[in-house]
Amino acid sequence: MLCLLLNASAIDLLTKCKLCFRIQLAINVQIPVEYGGLGGKAVYIDTEGSFMVERVYQIAQGCISDILEHFPHSHEKSSSGQKQLQPEHFLADIYYFRICSYTEQIAAINYLEKFLGEHKDVRIVIIDSVTFHFRQDFDDLALRTRVLSGLSLKLMKIAKTYNLAVVLLNQVTTKFTEGSFQLTLALGDSWSHSCTNRLILYWNGNDRYAYLDKSPSLPVASAPYAVTGKGVRDAASSNHKRVRVT
Repeated sequence: MLCLLLNASAIDLLTKCKLCFRIQLAINVQIPVEYGGLGGKAVYIDTEGSFMVERVYQIAQGCISDILEHFPHSHEKSSSGQKQLQPEHFLADIYYFRICSYTEQIAAINYLEKFLGEHKDVRIVIIDSVTFHFRQDFDDLALRTRVLSGLSLKLMKIAKTYNLAVVLLNQVTTKFTEGSFQLTLALGDSWSHSCTNRLILYWNGNDRYAYLDKSPSLPVASAPYAVTGKGVRDAASSNHKRVRVT
């Protein structure tokens, strides 16, 4: 189970960064097997209402463009290959759930096991974000911790049972300690221990970085990346300015 933590100096930058990563994951998991992908489908649980179909379409087009660049003739061999490499096909294979409260979020996660039993080609579940409603609507922090612990156990069971990735987007907040404000996890330290892997996205000057903070099988490391019109890509240089993606 992967937890993404997002850190930026402004909310709009945070939103753009998060938007591209979550959509890129939902698109990449659908890359056909003959092109080196999983050929799976995605479940997208949206708690914030920020899912943008136009951006999904744009990133799907970028993915198709890259496939055709690396496999210029493969898609011509069969009509099924041509059908798969259409943006509409990528959009159709994202199962979208809009969540408006923490009770709906709990219900959706409880329903996942039945849904995945009927849709065995799902290879990733994205929850964007796991934080939102639990920060807004919960006053009893002890109860919140117990509920989140139960949800994390259920999600880990789902990931193992159905051999898929569960990606949870979290947020960071500030906490006053030792005379200064420090960044900390929005749902507290107990929640952070529930995630098997933790990836932190942040700015370093004008460069975007992904930092692997926790993993049972990989060393701590960071890598630069770029957000382009086609989606998330390897950083081509060390100077990626904070520009608006349209």
